[in-house]
Amino acid sequence: MDELLDAVDLVADLGFESVVAWLIRAVGLVSLLGGLALWLLTETGLLWIPAGLIAVGLVLLVVPSLLLALAEFA
Repeated sequence: MDELLDAVDLVADLGFESVVAWLIRAVGLVSLLGGLALWLLTETGLLWIPAGLIAVGLVLLVVPSLLLALAEFA
């Protein structure tokens, strides 16, 4: 965990924290939309792949804010 916070701190020192945060959020949004599309546009029920994509997408939408907040407190 310390290495991750060091990497986030390095990115913050370089001034790229907002760019990296929005890239992670964009990947999360694409993952979330892909999971929803697989779930809603296929004729099968809720499968593991769409459910996993939805969960990963939600996590990636929330994680950048938490990482930047943790880096400020550390």
